[in-house]
Amino acid sequence: MPVARAFRWSILAASLAASAALALGGCMQTAGPVAVMQPRADLDSMAYGQPYSAPQPVVVADGGGGAIDALRNSFASTPAPMPVGYAAPMMMRNGTSYHLDAGDKLRVVVYGQEGLTNSYAIDAGGSITMPLIGAVPARGRTTAGLAGEIAARLRNGYIREPSVAVEIEAYRPFFILGEVLAPGQYPYVPNMTVESAVAIAGGFSPRAKRDLVTITHTENGGAMRAVVPLGTPLSPGDTVFVGERWF
Repeated sequence: MPVARAFRWSILAASLAASAALALGGCMQTAGPVAVMQPRADLDSMAYGQPYSAPQPVVVADGGGGAIDALRNSFASTPAPMPVGYAAPMMMRNGTSYHLDAGDKLRVVVYGQEGLTNSYAIDAGGSITMPLIGAVPARGRTTAGLAGEIAARLRNGYIREPSVAVEIEAYRPFFILGEVLAPGQYPYVPNMTVESAVAIAGGFSPRAKRDLVTITHTENGGAMRAVVPLGTPLSPGDTVFVGERWF
């Protein structure tokens, strides 16, 4: 009798344990496996001392497009690419574009027209002379403005859709006078300064004033004169005068 009662109690306890397990299984539901990216040691941080920035956890869930949503969010958080900058054309001291004048030598290219493509020098009147269209005013224009003028003239009865490019083949020379060893006229080199102009002219004479010089700049028919230090940028056509010291 006691053995049978103990057996019944053990069966009852097993039934209760199974019921409890089923009840808990019905009440608790998992959302699916979760994968979390853990931060790892960063070699740059160890070498250079820069802070390590751990990535955000990525949760991947089963069903309902969870994996696709996670990938979409990951791509959406990617930073946009930085814009690319391009170099600007040659600028003058006052920040304006370079303007052509007498003495500049140009290379004019008219695509598909070998008879018009050539090198042209701007004459004393400020113009270049081309076949078909004759003299074209160039003084005071930029290279882009001159290309547009040439194209407009060619379009007027000569070429239906001309494509024209103008570039500077050689800048007009600069002049240096006064207390230098070899005063005279010299070819201009881009990014020149007064100091490099003095060096091209052989350097200062023994009696030269070496801290300041006088520059005369001519543009669009007008002249401007200023006393400047040696590090001042020089423009094509400028005249540099090195004075004499008195002691």
